[in-house]
Amino acid sequence: MSDPTLRPRIALLPLDDRPVNVKLPGDVAAVAGVTLDVPPAEILPAYRTAGDADALGAWLRERAADPATVHLVVSVDMLLYGGLIASRTSHDTTRDVLARLDVLREVRRMRPELPISAVSLVTRASNSYSAAEEPEYWTAHGKEIHALGGDAHRLLGETDVLPLEELTPVPADVVSDYATRRLRNHIVNLSTLGLVEDETLDFLAITADDTAPFAAGSAEQVWLRHWMRMLPSGRRVLMYPGADEVGAALVARALAGNAGVTVSFAVACADAAGMERIPPYENMSLAASASRQIRAAGAVEVAADADVTLVLHAPDPDRHDMFRGRPDAVDTAAVAGTVALVRERLEAGERVALADVRYPNGADEALVRALADADLLGRLEAFGGWNTAGNTLGSVVAVAAAAVVGRATGSFDERAARIALLTRLLDDFAYQAVVRTDSGPSLFPDIYPMADDARVAEASRVIRAELTALLESMLPADGVRIDELTLPWRRSFEIGLVLR
Repeated sequence: MSDPTLRPRIALLPLDDRPVNVKLPGDVAAVAGVTLDVPPAEILPAYRTAGDADALGAWLRERAADPATVHLVVSVDMLLYGGLIASRTSHDTTRDVLARLDVLREVRRMRPELPISAVSLVTRASNSYSAAEEPEYWTAHGKEIHALGGDAHRLLGETDVLPLEELTPVPADVVSDYATRRLRNHIVNLSTLGLVEDETLDFLAITADDTAPFAAGSAEQVWLRHWMRMLPSGRRVLMYPGADEVGAALVARALAGNAGVTVSFAVACADAAGMERIPPYENMSLAASASRQIRAAGAVEVAADADVTLVLHAPDPDRHDMFRGRPDAVDTAAVAGTVALVRERLEAGERVALADVRYPNGADEALVRALADADLLGRLEAFGGWNTAGNTLGSVVAVAAAAVVGRATGSFDERAARIALLTRLLDDFAYQAVVRTDSGPSLFPDIYPMADDARVAEASRVIRAELTALLESMLPADGVRIDELTLPWRRSFEIGLVLR
């Protein structure tokens, strides 16, 4: 029997501790039969408590020193701030966080041949009054801060700098706290471009979640794009909408690179006009976003004869959000078009992965039920329908690409592929679109984490029972069951699933 410690391993420093950032990349690696290493929970962040930046840097050095490690995938936000929320709330100085980038330089000197892929986020400015993942003053000023970013973006070409009170009613001390943190994070993003130029990094994705065509983050992308044009290596950097899915996409990239396999995707959509829509919370068309997600995973987009056909269920023109409940009416034509396209491509012998980007924060319930009725769900290579379009696209592409790599190398794990598919169907459809919509208001009093252990336990019990019923009644379970269900941040927005 071969020694499992000698099998190739990928080390991931994730964006935060939630399952989509830790378990989803692990599912991707498992599909290709490869082990993924992640830091121990005790040094990762826990909701608003930042991770241990020094310990995380030391862990990364240790993984790099292990000859079995064939690729490092690094979230810069985790390495520098201790996680996603910490990047928005911490008071670490620019000098302190930039010094932590030296870990990557040390790794490059230690193992010049070890590929390093990284992702760094453009800081969001949530258009809400929720401080669940933001500084506390978001409850009073969140929407106004978001609007300030958009208004300032519109003034980029102006030469005059208006008095602050003419731009926003937000107090100057609040704007100062917010803006100086954004400035620090923007300097970090500019610095990561330098790490590509000096070949410390082999690949860099700069991504943005919860943005808009006019926003503080979109303005910063203009400046970043300027330097991407100026620096010779800038053409190797990808910038696009996304966040929580990027770890999975970069793990897929690492799998393909290590195996020497180039995965090809053909993109198909029953609604041609939908390809040009800009999905909610993003700032580029669906077609452009899909293309970048494919490239981020180390794959290529082709017109025909692809390894995988990526079918897109196009965004709703009315921009409905499943977080607010089911849409008032089902678009039967859109559902029928996507079902027909999936069936046609499967019957043509193609491997089909389905990215349901109809609505943010949950799958199109009518679509999934129609696919189940047509006995097509179990034939999909991958499925996704969670959070933003970018989140869905990246995770679907990652799982499908991993399957292609696994088959090419003879290490494809069919059981892992089934678990990856069912995990997303249970989370994105059964939970987000059905159970959360129906039972969420009674189980969760608001969007903040619940302090009461009994309420958390009761919510977990109810959700598990309802998901089990859906798994057994309509999903392609094939003997898979829910082994564990958790509420990692003790709120309704995400669940953690372990399937067996």
